[in-house]
Amino acid sequence: MPLPAGDSELLRIVDASLADTARRAGEWLLCQPGCTQCCHGAFAISELDALRLQDGMETLRRSEPALADRIEQRARAWVAEHGPEFPGDAATGILGNSPLQLERFEEFANEAACPALDAATGRCDVYAWRPMTCRVFGPPVFLESQRDDEQPLGHCELCFVGATAEQVADCRMEVPLDLEAALLDELPAKDQSLVAFALLRPSAAAPR
Repeated sequence: MPLPAGDSELLRIVDASLADTARRAGEWLLCQPGCTQCCHGAFAISELDALRLQDGMETLRRSEPALADRIEQRARAWVAEHGPEFPGDAATGILGNSPLQLERFEEFANEAACPALDAATGRCDVYAWRPMTCRVFGPPVFLESQRDDEQPLGHCELCFVGATAEQVADCRMEVPLDLEAALLDELPAKDQSLVAFALLRPSAAAPR
């Protein structure tokens, strides 16, 4: 399954929104290269995120094969360590959706570093193709389940320390949830996975 063409527009809108939020937030927003708190702990990614990471890895295999090899080695080590406890199908990387599996996922690999993280530099090696969760983490945002404007905005606990609720609200990042949902609707697969499994997906162009 190829990455939907509309994904590039989604990323353009999100990146522009983040830049605008960073301008308004100024020193309240502490996110910068080397801050890796958000790079620890497993989280679910959509099929759109997984396809984007797969596309990114194929690009790196062609342009920077040594880097791609290092990322794959970290991903394989991650799966070898945490795969046995993965609440889903470790062969496919599909996260289970039963109540018990979702409950187990709440405590799964919460301290584990993302295999895309280069510990030596504190940078993401697949930054250009990172999941949506990574792209919106830090600034104040409403999530899909928080469309009520009266609910508090979520943001990284390291950011906006000492800011008032009004100051936080003034820096809200707009996220194009409807566009992301439309792109997800284009995909036949609706399952969720994890970054480590997506990084190890074979190339979409490779023989099956």
